[in-house]
Amino acid sequence: MAEKTLKVTLVKSLIGAKEPHRATVRGLGLRKLNHTVELEDTPAVRGMIRKVSYLLKYEG
Repeated sequence: MAEKTLKVTLVKSLIGAKEPHRATVRGLGLRKLNHTVELEDTPAVRGMIRKVSYLLKYEG
């Protein structure tokens, strides 16, 4: 069975963002603006996305 994935893109700058939010974005594997990664759809990843959703664009 195929794994469920989420496509996540950083669309807003981290300048001015709180340090824990910057760390969360780095933890998701996003490095710079408009960088896109595909992540496994797990509760932990969804929680991280929810925490910094104002910086991201995501689709499942």
